[in-house]
Amino acid sequence: MQSAFNYLTEEQQKQVEQAVVDAEGKTSCEIVPVLATSSGRYDRPEDVVGLWLTIITGLCFWYFFPHTQGQAGDWGVMPVFVELILAALAMVIAFILGAIAGSRIGWLRRLFTPHQQMQDEVAARAREIFFDKRVHHTEGGTGILIYISLFEHVAIALADQAVIDKLGQPFLDQICQKLTSGLQTGKPAETICEVIREIGEQAATPLPRAADDQNELQDVLVLID
Repeated sequence: MQSAFNYLTEEQQKQVEQAVVDAEGKTSCEIVPVLATSSGRYDRPEDVVGLWLTIITGLCFWYFFPHTQGQAGDWGVMPVFVELILAALAMVIAFILGAIAGSRIGWLRRLFTPHQQMQDEVAARAREIFFDKRVHHTEGGTGILIYISLFEHVAIALADQAVIDKLGQPFLDQICQKLTSGLQTGKPAETICEVIREIGEQAATPLPRAADDQNELQDVLVLID
C-alpha cells in the first residue's frame, strides 16, 4: 500500500510547499495540503479474505484427501482424530494468512470495503484534521484544507465559512474533481500545485492579502501515515 511519505519525492514536496507560499502571497487564505496513507482501519476485508481462504482450504482437504476406511490388517491409515486436527490447523493458518493479506494488500482491502464507507471515513478524517491542524482557527476564518487519502483514492477540500461565502461550495467541489482527475493521470505533484495556484488566483480578488497579513499556519505539506 502506497505510503504518504513515499508518494512524492523530496523535491516534489518542496514544489507543493512553494506553491502554497506563492498562493498565499495573493490572498488572505491559509492553505494546508495534507497527504494521508489511509483514513480508516477497515477491518472487514481481513475477516472476509480470511473466511474465504478458510473455506477454500477446507474444500481442498475434502477433495484431495478424502477419508477412506482402511482394510482389515492395514495400520497405515491415519486416525480420524489426527486428520481432523490437521484440517483444523490448516484452516486456522489459512484464516490468519487471509487476514494478513486483507490488511496488507491494497486492492484486496478496496475490493471488500464498501465505497460509501471509504468516503465516509475520508470525510470524517478530513474534518478531524481541519480542527486538529487549526485550519478553522485563522483570524479571518479563511482556512482551506486540501486532504488527499491515498488508499481510498478520495480527495476532499474543506474551507471556513468566509471562504465558502466568497468562493462558493461549487468551487471547492470543482477543486476536488480536478484533484481526483489529475491524480489518476499519475502526476500528483503537478496536480496539487496547480490546484493550489488556482485557489490563490480565484481567492485573490474576493479575499485579498492585506499589507499586515500574518502567516498563521506553516506553509508545509502535512504527511500522515
